Amino acid sequence: MKERVIALGFFDGVHLGHAALLRRTAEEAARRGCTPAVFTFDRPPKEVVTGIPCPLINSPEDRRDLVWRLYGIRDVIMAPFDREMMTTSWSDFVTELLAGRWHAVHLVAGHDHRFGHKNAGTPELLKAKCAELGLGCDIIPAVEIDGAAVSSTYIRRLIELGQVERAHRFLGHPHTLTGAVRHGRGLGSSRLFPTANLPLPPRVLAPSHGVYVTRAYFEDGTSRPAVTNVGTRPTVNSGADVTVEACLLDFQGDLYGKTLRLEFFRRLRDEIRFDSLEALRAQIAADAEAARRYFQEE
Repeated sequence: MKERVIALGFFDGVHLGHAALLRRTAEEAARRGCTPAVFTFDRPPKEVVTGIPCPLINSPEDRRDLVWRLYGIRDVIMAPFDREMMTTSWSDFVTELLAGRWHAVHLVAGHDHRFGHKNAGTPELLKAKCAELGLGCDIIPAVEIDGAAVSSTYIRRLIELGQVERAHRFLGHPHTLTGAVRHGRGLGSSRLFPTANLPLPPRVLAPSHGVYVTRAYFEDGTSRPAVTNVGTRPTVNSGADVTVEACLLDFQGDLYGKTLRLEFFRRLRDEIRFDSLEALRAQIAADAEAARRYFQEE
């Protein structure tokens, strides 16, 4: 039986508030000699309950990767939020699922964590139930930066506004988007740089339309600076679909089918329509120089 110390939460963004939970989880697991773990859901409970779509910072895959890559926790329990889960009482959630099925010996939750049917479970009830069951429990207070509470809701708004540098401060890492490269038209950039067209994962919000300094990471850990356009590519595309198209600098090769992780560092400019492909290419070259300068200076 694998005993676990489990952090509870949805962990959208895996931000600095979550970091406090994850570090405490890893510390306690090391002290006890058991496995640090995260318990989360495959989709936002609020969306299932209300039927209203909830755009998120990250895909489930990116949440899992960030928890492991940044905090060393590989054991991520990604439970389906279905009708059975939705109607499970807070008490049964702790007793039957966390302690029973997942062998929790210690739980870590945030100060505002709610759980169980109709969100009836509170941090106070969690502490009391853990004491009754002989489990350890930590409730982590809010984390603030410049007097503002670190929250997924606030960071979503920053990303929607294109304020990726401020989002970086609250996340503790650059905003991240991972996907498998698909074929795009590539008309504006193919003569300059290899182009990676990434689909926006379901439920994941797009940063504000514009051009960004990014870094593209390959699965083997190598990376290249990139300039990424988020938007509808008005010069080469008459449609309204939002695309994420990264032009990789200092790279030669076919990107199709490769999995790339894009990290967003700075918004350079709005997306605009150019009168010709030549004008577009000239602007991409200027954006590329701005990206190179960014990484040299930073």
